[in-house]
Amino acid sequence: MKIKFILITVIILLAFLAGAGFALFRDIPSIKDFEKVKPAQGTKVYAEDGTLIGEFKIQKGIYIPLKQIPKHLIDAVVATEDSRFWKHKGIDYIGIGRALITDILHMSIKEGGSTITQQLAKIMFLTPEKTVSRKLKEAYLAMKIEKELSKEKILELYLNNVYFGHGAYGVEMASRIYFGKSVHAITLPEAALLAGLIRAPNTYSPYNDLVKAKQRQETVLERMEKEELITPQERKRASSQPIHLSSLRISTENYNYFLEYVRKQLEEHFDIEKIYKGNLKVYTTLDPNAQRAAQRALQEGLRDVDKRIGWRGPIGKVSIKNNEEKEDKTAFSPAVGDIAKGVVISVSSNQAIVKARGIKGKLNLQDALWASKVVDSSGKAKVIKNFRLTDILQPGDIIMVKIKSIGKEIQFSLEQEPEIEGALVAVEPQTGYIRAMVGGYSFQRGEFNRAVYARRQPGSSFKPFVYATAIEKGFKPEDTILDEPISYRTGLKEWSPSNYDGEFWGEITLRRALAFSRNVPTVRLAEMLGVDSIINLARRAGINSEMPADLTLALGSLSVSPLELTSAFAVFANGGKRIKPIAIKYVTDNSGKILLQNEPELQEAVSSEVAYTITDMLKDVVTYGTGTRANIGRPVAGKTGTSNDFKDAWFIGYTPQLVTGVWVGYDDMRRSLGSGEAGGRVSAPIWAQFMKEALANKEVQDFTAPSTAQESKESSKNPESSKDSANQPINIMPR
Repeated sequence: MKIKFILITVIILLAFLAGAGFALFRDIPSIKDFEKVKPAQGTKVYAEDGTLIGEFKIQKGIYIPLKQIPKHLIDAVVATEDSRFWKHKGIDYIGIGRALITDILHMSIKEGGSTITQQLAKIMFLTPEKTVSRKLKEAYLAMKIEKELSKEKILELYLNNVYFGHGAYGVEMASRIYFGKSVHAITLPEAALLAGLIRAPNTYSPYNDLVKAKQRQETVLERMEKEELITPQERKRASSQPIHLSSLRISTENYNYFLEYVRKQLEEHFDIEKIYKGNLKVYTTLDPNAQRAAQRALQEGLRDVDKRIGWRGPIGKVSIKNNEEKEDKTAFSPAVGDIAKGVVISVSSNQAIVKARGIKGKLNLQDALWASKVVDSSGKAKVIKNFRLTDILQPGDIIMVKIKSIGKEIQFSLEQEPEIEGALVAVEPQTGYIRAMVGGYSFQRGEFNRAVYARRQPGSSFKPFVYATAIEKGFKPEDTILDEPISYRTGLKEWSPSNYDGEFWGEITLRRALAFSRNVPTVRLAEMLGVDSIINLARRAGINSEMPADLTLALGSLSVSPLELTSAFAVFANGGKRIKPIAIKYVTDNSGKILLQNEPELQEAVSSEVAYTITDMLKDVVTYGTGTRANIGRPVAGKTGTSNDFKDAWFIGYTPQLVTGVWVGYDDMRRSLGSGEAGGRVSAPIWAQFMKEALANKEVQDFTAPSTAQESKESSKNPESSKDSANQPINIMPR
């Protein structure tokens, strides 16, 4: 009876264990699935010059064979993550024993004891949850992997899929993001830094905490020495070598806004499966040099505007004593122009000692004068008289600094990350090819592409379409119109348009009215032309947004995106022909067969005479009008724009080769950039910096006049109008 009971109990127990095992392991994938783990054949995206600028694929990162990965990186990872990797069969029982003791001592599951094979199983097939069932599945899978795959293949898969922080999956992407080069070129100290990131990428990232990154690097080197993978001399030499970090934003963000725009366009023509697994090749219109110039110009310009708004204070506080003790061990190489977090070590009236990226430097008063204007938490600004650094800084303050110069001493300048946003887009007027696109200060900060999707009031940058309508109807640039007070009654309300300076200039030529962006004459002109005719011309130029059918349209009361307005300006640069903006030239499959092709589409919007006449008038905007800050030493035409209460600042301008639009403002449309922060002051300098770089190697060209327009220009200009335009001194703030 007793034996029978024991047998029944054993059978029930075995059945229970079998059922539990089945329930636990039924969803574990077949190890054969690893045969499918190959470099993802997604979509490669190329710039105009053939440079690979991005990929769309299921597997993240850039797959690279093990033979192309340096031995010192492999050794660093093995020594740090799984020193017995070459000896165990998937599970390191010694390591698990240590982890179990730790778990018992802490009365909870602590990550640890996982071999590289177990980590691979988790990365490829399992969730990151810390539970007993997940650990059992991980161990089971690891043993299966070891039976089916070689150690070399396991390492290759692991090194191409493990996460290193800042969006970097795999060693190749990590090397590019942290050091700006391919993994095969990294040094031993760089390899040790990368290997140290795997355990906790955010904690040990040199971009987040240089001290912890350096300490972790030294831990890796010590483990390599302990495993006899490097000599004591090699460890000491590697530990003392400076690390040259890549600029994080430049490495990761140059193309992201444009790539997202391209991806959305691909989704209109191909299904998701085709995009992410179809091995497509996408050839785009982007100019990499222009794109880098655009990113740089917009970021620097936004920082300049933000400084005029005022200093918002330090971004944090630390204990100086503890920080000093830790940072003595750091050794990272600085580069002029780098912006990084720094800690104020000491501060006097005229100078502060700051430690940033592990190096000490000086912040002099003249490099922080902009911070004498302080903005409090409510947004109110006040200017500190007899400004001293001690008015805004204390030891232990965490601030942003730029490395200004490197010599016997490091010189810093005070920085802060701007709250304002902006966008820049550049289009080739003859083809519609998008040469540069930046949708915000930082893609990492926000992925919303303001160049394409932000709809903002253009203010006076819409005026060229009013004046183009007038020219089309027979007006001449030297015809005159009154700049005098006027009022319009609509129902119970009365609208009295005013000029930016609050003055009225009396009788004025159309040329001068546009050059100085006079509001009242423009509204009078719109009344004479009829709003419907202005809307009609704007539609022909490519503005498809809804436009108010009233006189406020003359002052830009509609909402448009930077891409839409910039493309419409291309009509004037392209002899009156409208172009469709193009980002993708063509798409091929793996065999080279063209699956999608976009050819330039030209459609006449206005006559070449009208286009040239407006261009000639817009040249005066830059020569002596509201856009003088856009003067780049070559023929340029353009228009400033500012919406009510300085909420939006625009400059749209062009040369014969390139038309570029810049918008600056807050995402919160209720916020103002501040009094006087008009398009000519805010956006024109950004435009100018970009265009100088983008056109640096391009021939200087002037706009070609059609013969009829040239004759008209010569007959219409007279000495009096020339005097009004160029010789009469006018004191006016840029708009």
